[in-house]
Amino acid sequence: MLFRFLKYLQPTSYFMLKRENGKSIFPRIEAVDRASALKVPEDSRYTSALAREYDRSWRLILKGYTIESDSYEHIEKLPVVDEYRFLRKNFNSAWIWYVLCLRIFSFKNPFREISAFAKARSVKRVNEHKEPIEYPGYSEFLGPLIKQRPLVSIIIPTLNRYPYLKDVLEDLEKQDYTNFEVIVVDQSEPFKKEFYDQFDLDILLIHQEEKALWLARNTAIIKSRGEYILMFDDDSRVDPAWISQHLKTLDFFDAAISSGVSISTQGAKVPDSYAHFCLSQQLDTGNAMIKKSVFKSIGLYDRQFEKQRMGDGEFGLRAYLADFKNISNPFAKRLHLKVGSGGLRQMGSWDGFRPKKWLDPRPIPSVVYLFRKYHGNSASRWALLKTVPGSIIPYRYKSSSKMMFIGGIISIILLPIVFLQVMKSWKLASKKLAEGELIEKL
Repeated sequence: MLFRFLKYLQPTSYFMLKRENGKSIFPRIEAVDRASALKVPEDSRYTSALAREYDRSWRLILKGYTIESDSYEHIEKLPVVDEYRFLRKNFNSAWIWYVLCLRIFSFKNPFREISAFAKARSVKRVNEHKEPIEYPGYSEFLGPLIKQRPLVSIIIPTLNRYPYLKDVLEDLEKQDYTNFEVIVVDQSEPFKKEFYDQFDLDILLIHQEEKALWLARNTAIIKSRGEYILMFDDDSRVDPAWISQHLKTLDFFDAAISSGVSISTQGAKVPDSYAHFCLSQQLDTGNAMIKKSVFKSIGLYDRQFEKQRMGDGEFGLRAYLADFKNISNPFAKRLHLKVGSGGLRQMGSWDGFRPKKWLDPRPIPSVVYLFRKYHGNSASRWALLKTVPGSIIPYRYKSSSKMMFIGGIISIILLPIVFLQVMKSWKLASKKLAEGELIEKL
């Protein structure tokens, strides 16, 4: 990563890792086109010329720069004061204090740290997403892909959510792009085959007795006929242009993945980055169109995540490392209802960091497995230190910084229990790592 202090705040971000070709995601400024470079003028507050250059590259990615350019292969060390300046520009002040404390408790020179922290205090936070890179040609773009009318395979695993699935399928009946099949993998009890007779859709219905989400998705991908796979959830609502916007984005950006944005009815606030196109740091299997060739190249979903969380995050990271372009698509929205019954809430762990019982592992072991597999033990520990305290607070308060702070205080009080939970999760993740990935080839 361009700035070392990000290891404390974003230790398991996709962008912390170089891709398999040895390159980072961050473009060299001299390789960027003039119009984009003008979007990020040099910040003279940095003491180092290299820090000013790295800062511009970072801001370009935040603003939505998506062009494949010559990138940084070797990242040099920057002055500590510039690291604090960078954090000041990009994160809430509470997180800057968090990093300062970590640095001091890690036996860094306290005088140097406090001096650098103080020198950066005048730097104001900047929201780069307010002035993103614009793609004016997108609205009028009529590329060849939609004209070719490729078959799209929409994949929906479902479990005991027939009332919500009815709305999902009715939304699909209203799509302005009509060359698609719907593959439903129904794990419900009781299974209601007759439910599907009411819809005017090309439905391939698969009755799966085992309650297994990633098995369901893998089975559907294997059975699919389309060259474009559209992952969907059974508790979501979408607009009539949903499919066509995904296809249009893949074509316009010459991308392999279009990650539609998900607007949740509860939980964390909607990120500012959802308002514009950018390279995505995630993959949400509730709203993502993926070229089938991606699965043929890197395999299906890892079944080590069965009945647990972040199988889609692992697949997205695998695709990133293999250099498949993944675009965050603001025009392919879905409303995620996150209903209180069925789905992962019934078959296993719905939230990755909040176990159902106090003595259950925290986080869910698959989360730690993902962190350790790709980022290593050190980065995983930083990630757990940052995420576990806030997970004490119920999910519905996730968007409240005040409640998250309270969660941190409570976690200190409950430290023995929380430590036991984390150690359980770490041990179970070690077992998964020893067993190895369970990724079937397509």
